[in-house]
Formats: sequence, C-alpha cells, structure tokens
Amino acid sequence: MIFEWFVSVLLLIGGAFILIGSIGLNKMPDFFMRLHGPTKATTLGMAAVLIAAMVYFSFTQNGISVKEILISVFLLITAPISGYMLIKAAIHHKLEAKKGTKGLDNIEDD
Repeated sequence: MIFEWFVSVLLLIGGAFILIGSIGLNKMPDFFMRLHGPTKATTLGMAAVLIAAMVYFSFTQNGISVKEILISVFLLITAPISGYMLIKAAIHHKLEAKKGTKGLDNIEDD
C-alpha cells in the first residue's frame, strides 16, 4: 500500500518536471535558453519516472528491476553530453543569442 503511494508521488513529480521542461523548450526565446528544458528538467523528470517504474516492478515481481537502472544510467550520462555538444556546435556556427542571454559574452571560438 505505501509503495503505491510512493510510486504515485514519483510519477506525479516526474510528469511535472517533464511538463516544465517541455514548456521551457517551447517558450524560451533562443537556442541557448531552449536547451535547458530538455537537458535539465526533462532528464530529472525521466529519472523520477524510471525510479517509480523500478520500485513498482521490484515490488510486483521477484528481484530488482535492472532494466530501469540501465536506462537511468544511460539517460543521465547521455543528456548532459548531448547538450554540451549542441552548445559547442551552436557557438562554432556563431549562432546569435538573444540580447540578455548571460554567459555568452566572453566565449571564444575553439
């Protein structure tokens, strides 16, 4: 009974973070700001959903659910790396940032 509440709370938290990340992807004004939605909030939301799935399947089946652990590790490793590579490509191609985007004033092209 208690694990069902725990799974439900994790699913709600994960869904909220995924929704916030998706709205951020849609509403932010330029590429550099838009990248924060999928790389931060959505990754955290997917981690919460995968933890909820791991808890649910561990309690309903015999043993620990290893698939969700592997998916979580893969997601938490690849999302920041892909975000970094997208930012480096945008800087390399001299993609214009919206005025007011902080942190892009002192970046030099490698």
